[in-house]
Amino acid sequence: MATNGEGLPRVREKTPRNPHGNGAHGGGIRGLLRIKAAGESGRSGIHPLHFFTIIWRSTSWLCRAVNILWPIVPAAIAVYYALDEHHVLKFTLAYIAMVPCANLIGFAGQELARKMPHMLGVLTETTIASIVEIILFMVLLVQNQYYVIQAAILGSILATMLLCLGFCFFTAGLRREEATFHAAVSEVGSNLLLIAGFGLAIPTIFQRSILSTGYDLTTEEIDDRVLSISRIIAILLLIAYAVFVLFQMHTHHGIYDAIFEHDEERDADAHKDRTKAKLTLTECIIALAISVALVTLIAIALVTEIPFIVEEHNISDPFMGLILVPLVEKAAEHLTAIDEAWDNQINFALSHCIGATIQTAMLNAPLVIIVGWGTGRAMDLNFEIFDIAMLILSIITVGNFLRDQKSDYLEGFLCVIVYIAIAVAAYYFPNPHQALAHAGGH
Repeated sequence: MATNGEGLPRVREKTPRNPHGNGAHGGGIRGLLRIKAAGESGRSGIHPLHFFTIIWRSTSWLCRAVNILWPIVPAAIAVYYALDEHHVLKFTLAYIAMVPCANLIGFAGQELARKMPHMLGVLTETTIASIVEIILFMVLLVQNQYYVIQAAILGSILATMLLCLGFCFFTAGLRREEATFHAAVSEVGSNLLLIAGFGLAIPTIFQRSILSTGYDLTTEEIDDRVLSISRIIAILLLIAYAVFVLFQMHTHHGIYDAIFEHDEERDADAHKDRTKAKLTLTECIIALAISVALVTLIAIALVTEIPFIVEEHNISDPFMGLILVPLVEKAAEHLTAIDEAWDNQINFALSHCIGATIQTAMLNAPLVIIVGWGTGRAMDLNFEIFDIAMLILSIITVGNFLRDQKSDYLEGFLCVIVYIAIAVAAYYFPNPHQALAHAGGH
């Protein structure tokens, strides 16, 4: 079995369970750690021609279109190290180059998960799917761009929850009057999103409440308390995510298995997927190593240019973090989800969208706080009121759309419109230093 990349079990093909195979309970630790090297590929080792051909074909025509951008990758790296100026050019090339690299990480992760027993495959693909976002967050953290990280955390959630889900609903609605999905996917996901949004909002509400009520505390004392609260909430969110993973992979995995088996049966391209050539285990590892190395290099190039773009070209930090960074880091996942919705696999698409959102809110964001704590950086969850208000309102809006377990192109179109409206507001939102300068002038 494989997973959908966001924690929900994804059944690719029905295979007989045996004491040493992929059964959920068979084989114990030995079964968990056993990897079938050839897997579905029918090959072993590495075959360069097959390797590049399979990567080029990828999983869908959308991903193949993204692969056309591969020549930009070496160009972006070369320009970054060769030129001292031309910051717009370096940022633009790095921004575009991130998309095919992220697409390769997602594809290699899916292929690798095919070759693993159920539990190990779920854990592996879930981790791999978040690599691009985690790398970007860590590079931003090292460069002390806390404000951009905070905006990017919420922006990533908004992009997946509104833009990606909206396009999924829209594309599914173009081929059929209504798309129906299972309550186990939508209700559990929307409830977790609300809890995650609530947790992320607590430090911000705490800080604003203290300031507005006039308690006799210095700014340093308030910041210390907000930082402590943020770290405790990060730990709680990580625990909640671990319990969620246990819920869907162990105690209630049968529910999700049945749901996704049904989606597999109504997949419009199921016959094509079964006949596609697959990567070997060695090829998967090589593809992951190459793509992670490239993403790291490009992330460094991208993040290095952010201050120049913000200061010299009137692009605000809120727009950079809330809109631009999340769009590129989630591009590969968005393409996969949209393709699944087009193929009538709406439960898969929905699990991609909701699962990626939950992963950002309950795994990646807390991880940044913990890493910052361990490295002596004062990274907290004290967001702008505008950002956190948009997050909570968006969670409530999407939850209402999911309540009836149906979708159509109108709901998708409305989600995209809401996202564009938030993007416009973020574009006109002032930078923090502009607000401080204005306050100092008075």
